[in-house]
Amino acid sequence: MNPSKFSNNILRVSLIILSFLMLPMVVHAQKNKGGGGGSAPKASAPKPAAKPAGGGAKPSTGGPKTTTGGKTTTGGKTTTTTGSKTTTAGGKTTTAGGKTTTAGGKTTTTTGSKTTTAGSKTTTAGSKTTTAGSKTTTTAGGKTTTAGGKTSTTTGSKTTTAGGKTSTTAGGKTSTTAGGKTSTTAGGKASTAAGGKTNAAAGKTVTTKAGNKLSYNKSGKMTNVSTKSGATAKMSSNGKVGSVHAKGMNINHSAHGGRRAEATRNGNHIVSHGRGRGYSERGFRRGGHEYRSRTYWRGGRAYARAYRGYGWHGHMYYHYGWGYHYGYGYYGWAYNPWPGPIAYAGWGWGGAPWYGFYGYYFNPWPVYPSAAFWITDYLIAANLQAAYEAQAAAANAAAANAYAAAANANAGAAAADAGGGGQAEAPAAQGGGSNAVVLTPEVKQAIADEVKAEIAAQRDAAAHDTSASGGSGGGGGGNAQQASAGGGDGDEQLPAALDPKIRTFVVSDTLNEDLPDGTECSLTSGDVLTRIDDTPDANNAVKVLVSSSQKDDCNAGAQLQVAVDDLQEMHNQFASNIDEGLQKLAKNQGKDGLPASPSPEAREVADSKATPDPNVEAELKQLDQDADQTDTEVQQAVKGEQGDDDD
Repeated sequence: MNPSKFSNNILRVSLIILSFLMLPMVVHAQKNKGGGGGSAPKASAPKPAAKPAGGGAKPSTGGPKTTTGGKTTTGGKTTTTTGSKTTTAGGKTTTAGGKTTTAGGKTTTTTGSKTTTAGSKTTTAGSKTTTAGSKTTTTAGGKTTTAGGKTSTTTGSKTTTAGGKTSTTAGGKTSTTAGGKTSTTAGGKASTAAGGKTNAAAGKTVTTKAGNKLSYNKSGKMTNVSTKSGATAKMSSNGKVGSVHAKGMNINHSAHGGRRAEATRNGNHIVSHGRGRGYSERGFRRGGHEYRSRTYWRGGRAYARAYRGYGWHGHMYYHYGWGYHYGYGYYGWAYNPWPGPIAYAGWGWGGAPWYGFYGYYFNPWPVYPSAAFWITDYLIAANLQAAYEAQAAAANAAAANAYAAAANANAGAAAADAGGGGQAEAPAAQGGGSNAVVLTPEVKQAIADEVKAEIAAQRDAAAHDTSASGGSGGGGGGNAQQASAGGGDGDEQLPAALDPKIRTFVVSDTLNEDLPDGTECSLTSGDVLTRIDDTPDANNAVKVLVSSSQKDDCNAGAQLQVAVDDLQEMHNQFASNIDEGLQKLAKNQGKDGLPASPSPEAREVADSKATPDPNVEAELKQLDQDADQTDTEVQQAVKGEQGDDDD
């Protein structure tokens, strides 16, 4: 063989063998580089498989792959760079200079932080977080420990939560236990336990620069006011002041501007319905029985009536004293249907301001089949007229006060504020701004039924010559029961306010009743309630349904807790209106379309007589002045600038 040819063959074989030897190394290097020139987009790392029902997370890849000095113990896929230590079971971890231990989850850690996570995802910068089965985000040096909840913490605050949700900002400290939810802002401190819920806007109280306190509910609506002098007030749902308590006075404001003020002074209970209207009453005994002598002041004159007291289950209730009893024939004419419905021409309300104002609410019947229907319209009108007068008086007083206050600073501004003369306008003629008749025929029928029952009770009382305070005790004649001890004088008697036969009550004064959101709603003369409970609660109040109400009063259909004493007063006024109505019918029978009646045979009820108190006008005037002062103080507190949180 040619020697040179032999040498060439030997060289070829060596090159082929060398090529086979180097080929695995080249292939291995190409695989580690991700293959071929980078022209294809790099695939994202596969997400860990869902956790199987029986155990830990299933790794998406098999054996480990490690570069650049890292130490890896793993059953999944791990990439470790630059001197870090990673221990991973079934997950994927990327770490730069930190230490991460992960079981079945995904963890990204940066810049020297330490994270221990079980089944969760955590992103941390410069903090320490320990989490079990939850999601936690922590920034800027906060420390958070969470079990089964969700926590977000910022700016140096500390939060501990068990099974709840907590959000804390700006250095506040919050502790929540047993499923409670708490949110605290601006340095406030809140603690809630056992499923309670606290919000920064719930129960918040602020202090004004003048030293008054204003409280708000969770909706941000003002609910309570406390002045620095000790007066307290509750706000109505319409944002106006409702009830006020100060210096032994109770003041109630209607949504329409009316006011009721009451106080007990020198043994007299004084009630103002607005300037020029109200009463003063004091207790006395007659024939071994409790009475109240009530002196009314209205239209510049005083008149008095005695109210008989009856006990019932530890409470004393005073019952209206009827002014007159009539002959049996007249009661029959008033109780039974008339020969035919009549159109009455004697009301004379057409041009009255109050009638136009309440045109949306009240519409008299076009005809009357009996006295009960006529008296129903009479008493509704009497209550609405009284409410209108109270509102007009309050408006005039407010204008006068504003005028006087402004005059101290600028007489010209005062004239403008008072409408050029210090006289407030009467309420707008539209009243509720609606043409709908809110007082429905059904509600009026229920009132008429109560009127008829009261006429029957008075007929029976007159027939038995009962000259005590009305026979029916303010309603439902025959309800008197013997006292359980010392008996015989009938001083234990079910009040009309709780009589199961009496359900309908016409509101006769301004009241404020509590609502669930912490505010109040108002009831005004002429609203109608239906009692739906017979048993008083611990506060001696019963549940009622608002059957009919004027605009901005408690909503029709609402259920409220109303004091039994207030219901009794409503029925007393109801009886008084019927008493007056029977007197007017007796005087005008046979006129203006009314049918003629038998001789009324009217006689005064001696037991109802009382001597007027000569001081009633002065007492009412002083009460109104004190109420004005307190109302001004509360209004100033409401308008005061809010200060820091009190809590």
